[in-house]
Amino acid sequence: MSAASAAPAQAPRKWEGLVDEALEREVLGACLDQAPERRRIREAFKNVQLSIDHCLFKGQYSGIGTKESYERNSRGVEIFSKCWFPENRRMRAIVCLCHGYGDTCTFFLDGVARKIASAGYGVFALDYPGFGLSEGLHGYIPSFDTLVDDVAEHFSKVKGNPEYRGLPSFLFGQSMGGAVALKVHFKQPNEWNGAILVAPMCKIADDVVPPWPIQQVLIFMAKLLPKEKLVPQKDLAELAFKEKKKQEQCSFNVIAYKDKPRLRTALEMLKTTQEIERRLEEVSLPLIILHGEADLVTDPAVSKALYEKAKSQDKKLCLYKGAYHAILEGEPDETIFQVLDDIISWLDQHSTREEGMSS
Repeated sequence: MSAASAAPAQAPRKWEGLVDEALEREVLGACLDQAPERRRIREAFKNVQLSIDHCLFKGQYSGIGTKESYERNSRGVEIFSKCWFPENRRMRAIVCLCHGYGDTCTFFLDGVARKIASAGYGVFALDYPGFGLSEGLHGYIPSFDTLVDDVAEHFSKVKGNPEYRGLPSFLFGQSMGGAVALKVHFKQPNEWNGAILVAPMCKIADDVVPPWPIQQVLIFMAKLLPKEKLVPQKDLAELAFKEKKKQEQCSFNVIAYKDKPRLRTALEMLKTTQEIERRLEEVSLPLIILHGEADLVTDPAVSKALYEKAKSQDKKLCLYKGAYHAILEGEPDETIFQVLDDIISWLDQHSTREEGMSS
């Protein structure tokens, strides 16, 4: 679940003066169902994205290297990945980033990753199959468990690189990515030094989930028409972004999935949140949870329950008064930087501790 996945389909007002007519027609006329077209559109729009007036894009961080790659995984799916790393200093730890629903690691999360890399961390991310620049039908999750397997496989490969041997490693999950990170932890309970969960999708807020009778119809329909886009959904950007201007900037994330959720995808996300709610007590790694108190997309009460029930000895809950769902993208600049500072200081404490233990 990511706010960046909900922008208007017509040419947004915010594009005026930044996007010429030919590019506008090309982007709005594209069918993004398959990866080749998403990759072409992102390439055409990349420079426009970097020029928008958002604090995540305006940060000037020197000495950061980036690398983008495409690689087939063990299932034969071509996965897009990106990493950000400090060029002139030793990497302190590895941070593995899991993006939200409908999103990509190439837009707002790129700004988040740069900020974290500027503090000395190697940040590694991928687009899930069916999202962003990775192969697969756009917005389609046939199996959440398979998606988690793909993520775990990719990050295991990163951590297996001899260059990074001995470095602490942390999971970072935002919204639906929080559910992905927790499921990776359940799968590999002793392989991570900690997790950062930003507005994690441990439960989709009641206002966003369709009523029970409609759910039953959708469950039945999902068996017959798993790829159909029939799930009613409120405008997530409106619910998630406090600042109107930042909400409108979601429209620049041209390869985000912005349509109604596909039946199977909605069902898989619902099943996943129900499973995580049942398994909160199994969470055992050092943990920081960051959530807006006024979040109407993912339920902050379940973040509180996770904090209370997790068997981790080392856990921290940061609630931001009056903040909505997109605490890293949609709040006033000072809130965004407060959240980023909270994340980086937690990483600093935990990486220093790990460095001390391994030296």
